[in-house]
Amino acid sequence: MASRSESAAGITAGQVMTVPVITVGPDATVAQVAETLTSARISAVPVVDASGTVLGLVSELDLLARTGRTARDVMTTAVISVTTDTDIEQVRRILVGSQIRRVPVISSGRLVGILSRHDLVGRMVEWACGVCGETVRGAHPPLVCPKCGGSEDRFALQEQPPGP
Repeated sequence: MASRSESAAGITAGQVMTVPVITVGPDATVAQVAETLTSARISAVPVVDASGTVLGLVSELDLLARTGRTARDVMTTAVISVTTDTDIEQVRRILVGSQIRRVPVISSGRLVGILSRHDLVGRMVEWACGVCGETVRGAHPPLVCPKCGGSEDRFALQEQPPGP
């Protein structure tokens, strides 16, 4: 069995990112941002201009710690982002090393996705097909086995060995 780092080789942010991204504009009120976070059950939202360029990010902490009337007033502007081509191992190092929870994914200067710790943790789950033994990584079993065509109910959660 390949190690976790070997199995992640070649997987990019563009393949794992969440799309579409819920965003707000810089003039959204703090109340609108709070409503967006609570209704979408997310903990932060990118602030983008009309062309899709990331201007900042507003997290729950920003809303609690800063005062202001609009997203522009309370957003964090020092946003670390990645491109669609960034290897997920590098994304993992960024999230851990910078102690952040998510990174916007950018292509041609515009927001195209978002990648969170949750997305990467979901990639650590491995499912095995009960028919052919094929393994698939992801937060949920696939609807159909890519090898034999077996259905979702034939997949079982695989235990991961300890260590890196």
